[in-house]
Amino acid sequence: MRKKSKFIALTLCMMASNILLAGEDARRLVELPAMMQQHMMSNMRDHLAAINEILISMSNGELDQAADVAESRLGMSSLESHGASHMAEFMPEGMRQAGTDMHRAASRFALKAQEGAALPAYGALAEITSTCVACHSGYRIR
Repeated sequence: MRKKSKFIALTLCMMASNILLAGEDARRLVELPAMMQQHMMSNMRDHLAAINEILISMSNGELDQAADVAESRLGMSSLESHGASHMAEFMPEGMRQAGTDMHRAASRFALKAQEGAALPAYGALAEITSTCVACHSGYRIR
């Protein structure tokens, strides 16, 4: 529960700071080589598609399918397929940590979903999306 509270607090702080600076993009700019930027954007689009597939599976009561998607596309098992190790060297430490936190949260979600109770699984899914919100609130790429 403590981790969840920390994620929520971080997310709210990041969002509040962006609201206060309306009109300005105060997020930290991370400059990447063009190919790396395309690679990262492709990964993030796939992460969003995976979250959508997870939600569809959960709404159909298919928690095992949601767990499989989470682990294979977002979880710690997905790091190699995303080229995470070669992407990490281009990221500032906070961005790298947010990515690691997201992948770990996805693996925790997969385990929770396999237990078969939807409500706790939705709570674990919120931990994944909270890491996404925090990262996107704090960083932008070019």
